[in-house]
Amino acid sequence: ALEPLSVSLAIGVAWALTGYLSHPNFYCRYVECCPSDGHRINATALRAQLDTKVFGQHLAKDVVLKAVMGFTNNPSPKKPLTLSLHGWAGTGKNFLSQILAEHVHPAGLRSKFVHLFLATLHFPHQDKVKLYKEQLQSWIRGNVSACPHSVFIFDEMDKMHPGLIDAIKPFLDYYEQVDRVSYRKAIFIFLSNAGGDLINKAALDFWTSGKRREEIQLKDLELMLSVGVFNNKNSGLWHSSLIDRNLIDYFVPFLPLEHKHVKMCVRAEMTARGYAVDEKIVQAVADEMTFFPKEQKIYSDKGCKTVQAKLDIHED
Repeated sequence: ALEPLSVSLAIGVAWALTGYLSHPNFYCRYVECCPSDGHRINATALRAQLDTKVFGQHLAKDVVLKAVMGFTNNPSPKKPLTLSLHGWAGTGKNFLSQILAEHVHPAGLRSKFVHLFLATLHFPHQDKVKLYKEQLQSWIRGNVSACPHSVFIFDEMDKMHPGLIDAIKPFLDYYEQVDRVSYRKAIFIFLSNAGGDLINKAALDFWTSGKRREEIQLKDLELMLSVGVFNNKNSGLWHSSLIDRNLIDYFVPFLPLEHKHVKMCVRAEMTARGYAVDEKIVQAVADEMTFFPKEQKIYSDKGCKTVQAKLDIHED
């Protein structure tokens, strides 16, 4: 027979061990947990990562950093943070959204709390828009119920069927709860090439007038951008109630990239691959890119999108 003291000791050890293993700090080291309401984003680290990966976008980085820090530091936001990022391909929209997701959930796009939707993959058929709306609402409702700090990224918004994105309007509005679920701590990010022509023209106008691109401010572009995508049938936000109801907090313009920014992308890619930066190769890759307007050749027409592929052919 076991002695009473031995039994009591064993029970005590078991209780202590169970309590330790079930403690959130221990559990969350091995299983991803939703951040607590007291979680704060490190602004210095976020800024540093944006500076090392996103080039030529002083405006976008500044707006997004301030918007995100203000939102996450607010203990009681009135609505979810909603950002709409616009600009031509290769200007850094995807990079910025991924970096932001990583600072909310360290696993980034691999996190079970970060959800990426691609218009052409997840919503391909025009005749199924009604079904897509129901599925989208159900998906968002379920995931925000599981983690109030969920991040939703909608890529290829310019290929989204008109009216589809309006299905999420109730979740972006100023409601304390919708069907007993609060969406106020979630982040929604839209990525779109729509409006890129308007942004490029504005940037070129600044250059023509002798102004530095760093002088471009949000007020110079945001209203023009919101009106432009609202009236663009290929924007995904055509006549959208999200714009009509002012539910998108910021329309964030991504400026066209110049030669020097393309070179920054090449250097960053070489460093990421573990190569020593060779300026001859940097120049060679930049020279293979195409630029516009035809006469001045100021801006890369593909941003940095093809840098990786072009660097491949220069590998030894």
